[in-house]
Amino acid sequence: MLAITCPGQGSQTPGFLAPWLELPGVSDRLHWLSTVAGIDLATHGTTSDEETIKDTAVAQPLIVASGLLSLLALFDHPADGFRVVGAGAGHSVGEITAAAAAGVISAEQAMVLVRERGRSMAAAAEVTPTGMSAVIGGDEGEVLAAIESHGLTPANVNSAGQIVAAGTLEQLAALAEAPPAKARVMPLKVAGAFHTEHMAPAAKELAHLSRAVSTHDARVPLISNVDGEVIHSGQEVLRRIVTQVSNPVRWDLCMETLGDLGVTGIIEIPPAGTLTGLAKRSLKGVEVLALKSPDDLEKAQQMVREHGSARDASQPTWRLVTAPVKGMVEITSSEPGTEVAAGHVVARISSLRDTREVRADHAGTVVEWLVEDGDPVSPGQPLLRLHPQGSLA
Repeated sequence: MLAITCPGQGSQTPGFLAPWLELPGVSDRLHWLSTVAGIDLATHGTTSDEETIKDTAVAQPLIVASGLLSLLALFDHPADGFRVVGAGAGHSVGEITAAAAAGVISAEQAMVLVRERGRSMAAAAEVTPTGMSAVIGGDEGEVLAAIESHGLTPANVNSAGQIVAAGTLEQLAALAEAPPAKARVMPLKVAGAFHTEHMAPAAKELAHLSRAVSTHDARVPLISNVDGEVIHSGQEVLRRIVTQVSNPVRWDLCMETLGDLGVTGIIEIPPAGTLTGLAKRSLKGVEVLALKSPDDLEKAQQMVREHGSARDASQPTWRLVTAPVKGMVEITSSEPGTEVAAGHVVARISSLRDTREVRADHAGTVVEWLVEDGDPVSPGQPLLRLHPQGSLA
């Protein structure tokens, strides 16, 4: 199974977009996305210096646009990707890239959302001097305790041995002066304490904007930063993108789900590198590729052929209720022929970590259960087949 991962803020480097603009049609497409975003992405992706592209209002649209452009180069047509990609995931702002790539929102909607996300997060960051630092190594429990003792938030839990602390610059300085045992603290090139309470004003603004955004259900299963769950509902994908602005990113759980899904190959789209490094350490035996420049396209296309699984992308995912996590399933809904409303709890899945409710994203009639009560299930596994609009005709 092939997965596509989309990086977040901090992955950008000066000039990283320049080689992509040499491909036919890419410059014109970038000009269109720049017009929608109201920002000169070509300049920022080619000649702007490191300090300029560190600006949140610049970095976020630049990252999303570059990812979407690279996918157009990787696949001749979006439908080609829908048929062979088994899962998608984005880190922080990369979730907007993933949502557009999976057909939940259009490229234009993505650029408007990320433009306002970047602006509002930059504005929130100006209220109080804040930042983020990666804590590398150490015992996870001790690291989390140290972060909490300094009044900081574990804003990104990226993998075993890499947790990002966020808060005021004074709090981060105190952590750096007294790091947890066997750990080192590295300041990150970001302009604020993202995914913390400091971003609450930005989340509020994005929530207001999102109410006017129309969505489609994901054509490719998406893995959420919130908890590593597999999400199909377009409205739920959008809701989580909004709330994630002021809540921690659990990339460790996303990678765990990738492993549970049976992913055998991962391509990270530009500006690539960070997520590939994390996958190499956490997902042993999975082939990974950082798609950094057009020079990597041949290798990426080979991976698509080797790891992609052909499937019928026209089959609407909302006809199936799937498992969001792994565990043991407890069926709570009724027999075939029963009507269920949108949001109805049809099952629960229990694991060693917790118990999650499984809800029907759309109203419909129960056609058949694809599992039995007490069966072990994996993320993305179909549980229940629903016929939409309550008709079996």
